[in-house]
Amino acid sequence: MKINDVRKMSDDELKSRINELKLDLGIEKRKQVSTGVASKKNKSKEMRRSVAQALTVLRQRGAKR
Repeated sequence: MKINDVRKMSDDELKSRINELKLDLGIEKRKQVSTGVASKKNKSKEMRRSVAQALTVLRQRGAKR
């Protein structure tokens, strides 16, 4: 997701997006540990990056988590 798209989202949408991404990232990590093989390394990287972008935008706006 592009940063401009993230900036257009409301605070509530960003918070729900963050929670959704963190859940997906946890599932992906558990899957990686159980199988011993990373399905798509780039997918995990993109999810972490998206979480960081959303958190950055929230902090720039001064919103509480």
